Amino acid sequence: MHEASLPLGFSAPPSGNAPHAGAFTVRQLPRDAQAHARWDAFVAACPDATFFHRAGWQTVMEQGFGHDSYFLYAEQDGAIAAVLPLAHMRSRLFGSALVALPFCVYGGIAGGHDGVRRALDEAAQALARRLGVGHLEYRWRDARADAEAGWLQRPLYATFRRPLHGDAEQNLLAIPRKQRAVVRKGIANDLHSAIDYDLRHFYPIYAGSVHRLGTPVFARRHFALLRTVFGADCDILTVYQGLQAQASVLVFYFRDEVLPYYGAGTLLARSSGANDFMYWEVMRRAALRGCRLFDFGRSKLGTGAFEFKKNWGFVPQPLPYAYRLVRATALPEVNPLNPRYALFIRAWRRLPLPLANLLGPRIVRQLG
Repeated sequence: MHEASLPLGFSAPPSGNAPHAGAFTVRQLPRDAQAHARWDAFVAACPDATFFHRAGWQTVMEQGFGHDSYFLYAEQDGAIAAVLPLAHMRSRLFGSALVALPFCVYGGIAGGHDGVRRALDEAAQALARRLGVGHLEYRWRDARADAEAGWLQRPLYATFRRPLHGDAEQNLLAIPRKQRAVVRKGIANDLHSAIDYDLRHFYPIYAGSVHRLGTPVFARRHFALLRTVFGADCDILTVYQGLQAQASVLVFYFRDEVLPYYGAGTLLARSSGANDFMYWEVMRRAALRGCRLFDFGRSKLGTGAFEFKKNWGFVPQPLPYAYRLVRATALPEVNPLNPRYALFIRAWRRLPLPLANLLGPRIVRQLG
């Protein structure tokens, strides 16, 4: 949808709390390299922005999933003051939503003073009404001191973040004793890691792993697109025993943070310790790269992944995602812990893997 058809481009006077004197204007991010570079320069310098605020996600949403994107920003005195990346998810199964940002663990408004943030929020709400979505969703990473009434919350996820030391031995000793022993087991089993430059090992391992969990898989082209869009800020690390690949993870880098995002192991990975060794290798290599924060990503409360990350000594930080109902009367219960999806999960596990890999991308694009 073109900018002219959106309720944007309006100007507003500065808020009484504004640090600058100029008025600001809400605009939509154009789809060109120069505009993306300008947006990303702001995101790189904005303390509350995340990797998932980067402009490249506009390309991923549109080319990878076919979702319309509405990357909004407030401009003040000729400079970007705040950003809000949004995408419109439409699903016959789950309804429609305007989300910041689907398939990403963090989102919402980044930057700006109260008046600028309020203008972006009002533009997003107007857009949500115009699109007729069920709800508007902000995937905040941190609790908002300026949260307004009318937003719903659902305590479903927590994230796990911890500082990294520059010294590998210090990072190893920071892992609790029992978990550290599992990492040492992988080292003793002569596991080793390498940075892969294609999806040859990663995709079969990942597809097989999510199939065993009863979850539809992303298309191979999704991961190829991530590599293309984010370039050197997106790696694939694979763990081998001899020549046999046993675990693999796609990793994002943002400022001094490392985010292992899509990780999986083979059936042999548990006995060899490859899954645990894989995350240790991400830590070790990231520290050498100069990263000083390890972001283990989000997990649902009460799941094995949640407990796994706690075992590494990470303290769960609840994610205060916020939802505003637009046309819906209640939030959809779209998560695998919902008992109504238990039959689907069991049936999906029984599908032949090639068929699951064929059908999965058509379903997963509706989940977000």
